[in-house]
Amino acid sequence: MALPTHGTMAVDWEKRIDFERLRTQRLQRAKDLLAKSEMGALLCFDMNNVRYLTASHIGTWAQDKANRFTLLPQNDEPILWDFGSAARHHQLHCPWLGERSRPGISMLRGTMSPEHGRAEDVARKIRVELEMRGLHKEPVGIDIIELPVLFALQREGISVVDGQQLMSEARVIKTQDEIALLNTSAAMVDAAYHDLYRAMKPGMRENEAVGLVSKVLYDLGSEYVEAVNAISGERCNPHPHVFSDRMLRPGDPVYYDILHSYMGYLTCYYRTFVIGSASLAMVDAYKRCRDYLDAAIELIRPGRSTGEVAAVWPRAQDFGFPNEEAAFALQYGHGIGLAIWEKPVISRLVSLEHPQEIKPGMVFALETFWPSTDGWSAARIEEEIVVTATGHEVITRFPAEKLLVAGGQYYTVGGPLPTTRETEASPNDDVVSLLAAGAKTEQVRG
Repeated sequence: MALPTHGTMAVDWEKRIDFERLRTQRLQRAKDLLAKSEMGALLCFDMNNVRYLTASHIGTWAQDKANRFTLLPQNDEPILWDFGSAARHHQLHCPWLGERSRPGISMLRGTMSPEHGRAEDVARKIRVELEMRGLHKEPVGIDIIELPVLFALQREGISVVDGQQLMSEARVIKTQDEIALLNTSAAMVDAAYHDLYRAMKPGMRENEAVGLVSKVLYDLGSEYVEAVNAISGERCNPHPHVFSDRMLRPGDPVYYDILHSYMGYLTCYYRTFVIGSASLAMVDAYKRCRDYLDAAIELIRPGRSTGEVAAVWPRAQDFGFPNEEAAFALQYGHGIGLAIWEKPVISRLVSLEHPQEIKPGMVFALETFWPSTDGWSAARIEEEIVVTATGHEVITRFPAEKLLVAGGQYYTVGGPLPTTRETEASPNDDVVSLLAAGAKTEQVRG
């Protein structure tokens, strides 16, 4: 049975996402792993980990500050130090935190100079909490940290170890509510692609596409549009990973990657189109790209390994790169959740020698790339996949089985524009124009 698609509101007449269950199950996963570890406590500065442990959020403007921090002691509840009045907000509106939400300012990525003493203040706060629980002699696991804070903790006699892997392991298996949020997030991008498909035409610029997608997503309730990669024409190969103000032209390939967050849960979702018509070289590139993706998806089920999946993808040398590091992330799989890239990573760079078992509850994206023989066109496709008890379910639903023609089809009086070049593809099984989806056929009248 397909995963349900809920509305974005809570209601009393239908069972939807249970946010209390989401909060408690996420925290329990981290607690269970901490209990099995050598660590006396876990200290997190990564904002995604802070949200995972505390179910608190102050906006994505703080994502790069490394200022919010939370301490999870063994056999206890998390303590959160937060930015200014946010700490008071949590006391009033997050009853699961209450007085465990406290004001605390770190170094704001070096904006606070060392002589301000903020690193030492953070370290003292942590030492006091550890001493109160008799944990000050136990190792403290940390996910990410500014070096002055690290040194200050060490001067307080705190032994620091790697806590990043513990949190990565906690987040690799998603709860049912996390999966529901990821599914909703993907559904919002389905809608954005529909509107984008109808809008694309010659003269539209890549940055206009970014604006259109962003508006659709924010109107639907997106928390944060992290990026919209819009790549067209000769910019498709090599992939630059950033949009520009280039105009779309007839015959152009164009691919997009839409990354946004709904209630913290993200998408990574590529689609490829052509404008008006497609060359045979582009049609062939798209088919190769889709074939490699389908071969990988076919293997997704519990008990298989990331190494088996990576093995069906071409070697870097097969598509113009000297080694796997140079081609990294073009044939790629990655977990997705509160961050764009989570465990498991699926790549020929690491997965063949270090395979990881695929387990129910994993959610990851698989993305493939293939350059065309014309030297500048390329195809890029991505699907997000939930691993179920018996197999998998794809949650990215905007059509991608065939190469889609956007911008309408070109007609002359009396019928379709005739094919005049051997390199131009006429409509066939590998090229589809979704006129039924609402795009208008262009009719040239004499």
